[in-house]
Amino acid sequence: MAMSSTSALSFFSLFIYVLISLHSSIGNVQLVHAGNPDYRDALAKSILFFQGQRSGRLPSDAAQQITWRSNSGLSDGLLAQVDLTGGYYDAGDNVKFNLPMAFTTTMLSWGALEYGKKLGPQLASTREAIRWSATYLLKCARAKPGRLYVGVGDPNADHKCWERPEDMDTPRTAYWVSPSNPGSDVAGETAAALAAASMVFRKVDSKYSRLLLSTAKKVFQFAIQYRGAYSDSLGSAVCPFYCSYSGYKDELVWGAAWLLRATNDDFYSNFLNSIGGDDSPDIFSWDNKFAGAYVLLSRKALLSNDKKFDSYKQQAEQFMCRILPNSPSSSTQYTQGGLIYKLPGSNLQYVTSITFLLTTYSKYMSSKKHTFNCGNLVVTPTTLKSLAKRQVDYILGENPLKMSYMVGYGPYYPKRIHHRGSSLPSLASHPQSIGCNGGFQPFFYSSNPNPNILVGAVVGGPNQNDGFPDDRADYSHSEPATYINGALVGPLAYFAGIKSQ
Repeated sequence: MAMSSTSALSFFSLFIYVLISLHSSIGNVQLVHAGNPDYRDALAKSILFFQGQRSGRLPSDAAQQITWRSNSGLSDGLLAQVDLTGGYYDAGDNVKFNLPMAFTTTMLSWGALEYGKKLGPQLASTREAIRWSATYLLKCARAKPGRLYVGVGDPNADHKCWERPEDMDTPRTAYWVSPSNPGSDVAGETAAALAAASMVFRKVDSKYSRLLLSTAKKVFQFAIQYRGAYSDSLGSAVCPFYCSYSGYKDELVWGAAWLLRATNDDFYSNFLNSIGGDDSPDIFSWDNKFAGAYVLLSRKALLSNDKKFDSYKQQAEQFMCRILPNSPSSSTQYTQGGLIYKLPGSNLQYVTSITFLLTTYSKYMSSKKHTFNCGNLVVTPTTLKSLAKRQVDYILGENPLKMSYMVGYGPYYPKRIHHRGSSLPSLASHPQSIGCNGGFQPFFYSSNPNPNILVGAVVGGPNQNDGFPDDRADYSHSEPATYINGALVGPLAYFAGIKSQ
């Protein structure tokens, strides 16, 4: 720990907060102190974060509120003679990895579909965040027949540099899968993202929605026709960064589940029956989608009383029993402060994704006054909602350190996040190029707070002892990621909606 006591943390947090407020470039954003969790404020900021992750040509007006970012990656795809501009940098680096980006898009879309009314004035900005990545995914799927592009930027070269996305001079290699080098996992997730996004835009941009859905169907056909893991096809271009550790079956189940929801076509329910879904996960993430698919498919069993989907309802409930702390079949650790703790690397990604499933299944249960049992534990909608609220509130500062893990939210939040653009001076303040190695000594290794506040970014989070050193080099805990935020938007909307009623 960098500080030895809570009182020291409180004193310095206030002192640093004042300095940050005076000296940091945050764009057109107001920082708000947190008392009780202000879910609306956190919701707005969680969506705003995506503007800081944008690749490509940025809007020149109020549509780009994170003003310390500028255009980047404008030649992405050029080496392959295609246009692959746009999309999001996955985390604190300058690479576009499509497997986590597509998952982020799916989760943002699911949030918009489940919690659209509760999103209120943030629904439009959520749609824009979805459109930014969905349009890029469309390009990747449509650029060349027989190819699905799955990423841009050499990750090994990129990770050796500490430079702004606006300056990057590392190889912008385009990676793809094809019939001879398949990637059912990344194709299945891309299909899920496009199908989910198509429903978000169905009533507001029908032409765009139809293009998303027709492309989703083609990409899914590719996924099931040419089976294989993209990790095997692409090797060090995606591993160890975003290897498909869980294999590709979960993405095929997930992709089919989303296409079934988007089309109601029996082809997808028949496919689900043929592939089966008998895994027993206790995690949900960009890599392992089984639990998400079970909850999504259970919607038909609960809301439509369709008995053909009862098995997914049972699997969704078994998943909840592995998460709940008082369940006899729980396999989930909790910190002393009450946070779900799954893995040491970027643990909050699992917290936000699982929390999304908790609020969503609770919502389905409430609509039918449904309960279930974990052994002798009776689980009601309130059981799941209360656990979800505990996780969201922990992230927003109700934890042993009294620290918000969302940048720019509350008086005390991470100041030294592992993020190139945030930690390096903006082009406006430092017009000269900062080369590959130029950012390390004066900026990466500095103990000073980052000069640019990436408002809304949720970092990897505390360790298993509820500790957080706020160290830029400690990427497992201090790095934000699109998929952490992508899954949090829904639960924040859920609680913001409840509080405003």
